[in-house]
Amino acid sequence: MIMDPEATKPEPHLLEFYGKECAHCAAMAPLVARLEEGEGLEIQKHEVWHSEQNATLMRQYDQGRCGGVPFFYNRQTGKWLCGVVNYEELKEWALEK
Repeated sequence: MIMDPEATKPEPHLLEFYGKECAHCAAMAPLVARLEEGEGLEIQKHEVWHSEQNATLMRQYDQGRCGGVPFFYNRQTGKWLCGVVNYEELKEWALEK
């Protein structure tokens, strides 16, 4: 039996919620890419302006904390970030255990 390594891969614990046309989200994209490449992390991205399913998921994690995008949530720590932040803040959020 051949196992698919993707099938056994754990679900990412880092979430990003964004809007396709959101200027603040676009400003964060290079920082997110740098973090993923530099630290070998995967951030699961959810577009919420054109997907009610993703918007519902964001509300479950947001719980009134941000109310908008970009919104980042770490499922391991329960920490979140709202809006545009600098790279060091994003990295600390992602790597904190």
